[in-house]
Amino acid sequence: MYTPPIFFKDNESEWEFAAEGITRKFIGYNPQLMLVKVKFEKGAIGALHDHFHTQGSYVASGKFRITINGESNILEAGDGFFVLPNTEHGAECLEPGVLIDVFNPIREDFLEDEK
Repeated sequence: MYTPPIFFKDNESEWEFAAEGITRKFIGYNPQLMLVKVKFEKGAIGALHDHFHTQGSYVASGKFRITINGESNILEAGDGFFVLPNTEHGAECLEPGVLIDVFNPIREDFLEDEK
């Protein structure tokens, strides 16, 4: 069984491919909660999708057009968004940046990608 580290050191962790122009690092997770750092290159698209997880996201840097349930908004560093389960959402990176995503429960599909 996976035991999350007590501390996350960014320089001791590797980026993994998530999608074209998008990479991620797992800060930590357990069955109830997952914290992920997601880096976007300018122009990268987090395609519209939905999932049964609750998601909260914080814009750590950059500029993004976030679309949730058909409504779009431009978000910059310090902003954030919240996605209810089974709600369509996506992101377009307007300036290179990083999102910090939190999921409940964990995104087991992300872990399958690691195998």
